[in-house]
Amino acid sequence: MTPLAYWLMGAKRVITIDLNPYLKAELTRECLQYIADHAEEIRTLFGRLLNRNRFEALLYLQRQHDFDLHNALDLCHIVYMAPGDAARTGLDPSTIDFHTSFNVFEHIPREVLLAILAEGNRIISDTGLFVHRVDYSDHFSHSDTRISPINFLQYSDAQWNRYAGNRYMYMNRLRHDDFLALFASVRHTILATEPTIDTPSLRLLRDGQLSVDVRFGVKTNEVLATTESWIVSAKAEPVVA
Repeated sequence: MTPLAYWLMGAKRVITIDLNPYLKAELTRECLQYIADHAEEIRTLFGRLLNRNRFEALLYLQRQHDFDLHNALDLCHIVYMAPGDAARTGLDPSTIDFHTSFNVFEHIPREVLLAILAEGNRIISDTGLFVHRVDYSDHFSHSDTRISPINFLQYSDAQWNRYAGNRYMYMNRLRHDDFLALFASVRHTILATEPTIDTPSLRLLRDGQLSVDVRFGVKTNEVLATTESWIVSAKAEPVVA
């Protein structure tokens, strides 16, 4: 969805990197079907940013019975690199205008995130932006409504690793303030954030109905109850002595 959105707003090329080759034709067709079913809503959402000719070409592609994934990628100028490593892209320096992820960074260890952002600093243009959306919630709560979005904060690292210390469910449990510090550590200027504080989670903390592990004990209730955020940043200009 994110590469398609960039293309619909006029991107010349979108390079998307996947650790494993998960892109599939049937999922892409479902995506295009959703776009077709909500065409007017999408036109309104994008407004003047929408390239109308590209949007019509995408709707035409969706109507074709002989759908081909490679043709779709070619039409939308999307380069799919998988298996790929976002910390070692092989791209030329200063060639990328936007460095983006959507609900990905919460699944990556901190040291790897540092390497990805360092590589981003290398390949981003001088006027480029980092635009990342992070889901801070306990992903088990997405399918189990009996637990809160911050349920996993009560466990120590050792306990949590027994539940989710694998390649399929790994979550680093970094909170919003941790991510802001992470971006600052690679010399970024934070331009905007849109954190969402989950009111029921905040109530659990204030009422003492959920006790967090010592790892999170120094954080405010508001930080602990933040379940998602957009973070927009820019690479700081080098200091000239």
